[in-house]
Amino acid sequence: MKKELIFLGPPACGKGTQTDKLAKYFGFPHIDTGSLLRAEIASGSENGKVAKQYIDKGLLVPVWLVGAIIKSRLSQEDCKNGFILDGFPRSLEQAEILEQIKKDIDGDNQVDFRATYFEVDTEKLITRIVNRRSCPKCGEIYNLKTKPPKTEGKCDICGVELTQRKDDNEETAKARFDTYFNETSPLIDCYKNKNVLASIDADGTIDEVWERLLKVVE
Repeated sequence: MKKELIFLGPPACGKGTQTDKLAKYFGFPHIDTGSLLRAEIASGSENGKVAKQYIDKGLLVPVWLVGAIIKSRLSQEDCKNGFILDGFPRSLEQAEILEQIKKDIDGDNQVDFRATYFEVDTEKLITRIVNRRSCPKCGEIYNLKTKPPKTEGKCDICGVELTQRKDDNEETAKARFDTYFNETSPLIDCYKNKNVLASIDADGTIDEVWERLLKVVE
């Protein structure tokens, strides 16, 4: 049976790391909506051209356009057995759009659709964010407390100086959490009411969280 997996959770909860690993485990495409949007723009497709017009004006890409791009991607051959969707939906409106996309793609075929919520204490997440560093060359991510580089300030892989994102500070992090809980957290109740939601404790090592994740998605 086709497996369709989506993931919910606040910023820095570890979704990206685990979903990338899960995609390799299942052999499904890992569809990150941010990367997908950038790729669509780079390809010069009609949807990409329209999206670029919004971005160039400093505007958010409208949800209907994001939905159209996601539908096009989920309709491709490599998604026929399943997919992992990361970063969408982020609101009840987007959840309704995803539901329609799934109906259009899957028809009357039975699918195993699941939503997984990564649950972590907000204060711990803020600590993760302010201690996060990344390599500007290879993209490897570190945490000064939980995953420090072997040489202080240097990437283990490239040896270049690690950087901190401008928005990885406590004030900005709290604002991002406010946005998340206002817009995205209602999805938890939405999917819980549909009996497709599982919650996992996402506080722990990568391996610990991975074991918990496998128990709810396999």
